[in-house]
Amino acid sequence: MSATIRLVFGDAREWRYIVASLAALVDEANFIIDSMGMRLRALDPSRIAMVDFNLPASAFEEYQCEEEVKIGVNFDELNRVMKRGRADERVVLEVVGGRLKITMVGKAERSFSLPVIDIAGEELPLPKLNFTVRAKMLSDTLKDAIKDAELVSDSVSFEAEEGFLKVSARSDKGNVEVKFTLESGSLIDYEVDEPSKSTYPISYLSDMLKGATNLSDIANIEFATDKPLLLSFELAGGGRLSYFLAPRLES
Repeated sequence: MSATIRLVFGDAREWRYIVASLAALVDEANFIIDSMGMRLRALDPSRIAMVDFNLPASAFEEYQCEEEVKIGVNFDELNRVMKRGRADERVVLEVVGGRLKITMVGKAERSFSLPVIDIAGEELPLPKLNFTVRAKMLSDTLKDAIKDAELVSDSVSFEAEEGFLKVSARSDKGNVEVKFTLESGSLIDYEVDEPSKSTYPISYLSDMLKGATNLSDIANIEFATDKPLLLSFELAGGGRLSYFLAPRLES
């Protein structure tokens, strides 16, 4: 890898949240960096969920990239390094001698280096999906609803009618139901083409929301009956973090 890569991101803590949001789902994946920006698309090990991330070159304080480069990383290791990042530090990413060099620049200059790993495979296509429900809501409100559902079950149902979006869970332990409406202010935007209901594994949603709620106040939810859920967040600087989650089909 001879191409010069030097990316400077202005807030090490925000970069830490980005890495944590990716590490919640994937063990190893390629960052693809070109003149337009940085992107990553990968499946989780069980192939139940996919993450799609992109950040334009303009979101960086400094962006130097001569040609398209793949940087394969172990996200457990990268996440551990980035947990050391603070809001008053900048983070500099470089590839030096086949290793990813991460420098945090604040009161001190701290450098870490991780091996770049070779991850084979073509870039994944985005799923082609027709959603019947599109909702925009406060990410913390959604996170709370998933935490409520987690008290009684390992799966959660999203149900959309014209006037409300309902998140519910039920098991031998009991039932939980959380209703969102435009009138209450819990929904910011809401479109329903037809009444829809789908069920998803809670552990994945919980992991997705853990890091992403630090990055964006707004969560976008799109789904259709018994079809994958798309959960997406707009990032500062024009980036986007999206998760696709396969439904749990009731027998």
